[in-house]
Amino acid sequence: MTDRRTRWHRVAAGLPRVARRTFLRGAGVSLALPLLECMLPRRAIAAAKLMPPRMLLISNNLGVLPKPFFPPTTGPAYELSPYLTSLADFRDDFTVFSGLSHPGVSGGHSTENCFLTAARGPTRSGFRNHISLDQYAAEQLGSVTRFPTLNLGVNIDKANRSLAWTRDGVLLPAEDTAVSLFRKMFAQGDQAAVEQQLRRLEERGSILDVLLDETRQFSQRLGTDDQRRLEQYFTSVRELEERLQTAREWEQRPKPKPPQAEPNEIQDNRLFFEKFGLMLSMAQLALETDSTRIVTLMVDAFATPAFQLNESRRTTDGYHNLSHHGQAEEKVQQLEEADQRQMILLRDVLHRLAERSEGQHRLLDRTMILYGSNMGDSNTHDNSNLPILLAGGGFKHGQHLAFDRAQNQPLSNLFVSMLQQLGIETDEFGTSTGSLSGLQNRWSKDR
Repeated sequence: MTDRRTRWHRVAAGLPRVARRTFLRGAGVSLALPLLECMLPRRAIAAAKLMPPRMLLISNNLGVLPKPFFPPTTGPAYELSPYLTSLADFRDDFTVFSGLSHPGVSGGHSTENCFLTAARGPTRSGFRNHISLDQYAAEQLGSVTRFPTLNLGVNIDKANRSLAWTRDGVLLPAEDTAVSLFRKMFAQGDQAAVEQQLRRLEERGSILDVLLDETRQFSQRLGTDDQRRLEQYFTSVRELEERLQTAREWEQRPKPKPPQAEPNEIQDNRLFFEKFGLMLSMAQLALETDSTRIVTLMVDAFATPAFQLNESRRTTDGYHNLSHHGQAEEKVQQLEEADQRQMILLRDVLHRLAERSEGQHRLLDRTMILYGSNMGDSNTHDNSNLPILLAGGGFKHGQHLAFDRAQNQPLSNLFVSMLQQLGIETDEFGTSTGSLSGLQNRWSKDR
């Protein structure tokens, strides 16, 4: 696993500065070097070592009303849209994007599981999803925290919807209970419980050992192609063995002390914003205590019934039916109020992360917060021009990056930029064509 550690985990003290586009040349051959720590400014390396990068990925599967979300002007001096006025205090801490979507990902609501995977053709017969952004990042970073990722949900249909998918395209169910999550992160079992869990892990390891031995004997009778496929299987088994070993190690370490009391659970799905806010607080708590560095949060508006807009008023219909408003004034007004409340929840997260310091910087500066949706316009089942906002994380913000709304840029280009910001050396993910132009790193002009 060590060969996949990122540059943030390597020591570069005392090394000379090397230009980013350095080539090795000899005998008429040139070889471009990968991005090395010695190619980064010392202040960038120092800042990264003090503060590990983090990522919070949020999606509402019914999106927002596009007109009041997207700014009417572009660039650094853009005019805030009605929705973004709620975030005015953090104007320099976020970037809003237009003209982004996933190529080949269409079919209305069926795209909800593809938001972080970019898997094409979700309505095709035999469709199989791909690995999601969070799981890919966790693979590359390794087990640097107790939980490589946390996958959360609000009002979520756990059997059918998730932002997190494995490399084999298997859904990872979301945790939608705040109390369970809190205990998972902070409740320390007694010695007997720890030993029982260790025995379970040992049993799993023993089963893998037996399977691997038998498979190796079987492979001796196979042809070259089948042996190659089996070697890929061996690689997967070895990675699973490593994860089991890491789980054993974490099981024997004490969990962090909770900085706050266990939350009160909210069971009523009609209290949509209260549940959303609680899960955002839990996500922040997980990042703050370094229980994990990657959190996904799927807001399943599709499964949300008629809900409370405020203390005295409830929507006239479920969220999904409201989203198909057909320009009906009453429905549009209710959706606008719901969208505004989501913006306020997002503002509150930015505020709390900005208040907390890590070293000489704000926690917000080392936490990328992506807010978006698979739906560009739920009213028409449109999956283009997705509402996307990215805050924090060490990027140069304060702009509206506008791309062609008819011929969209791949949203995966933004994902590549985010992976690179985590310190992961990659130029591709999903349907990307590279990193996203116009989005710059605060810490370095060379990247």
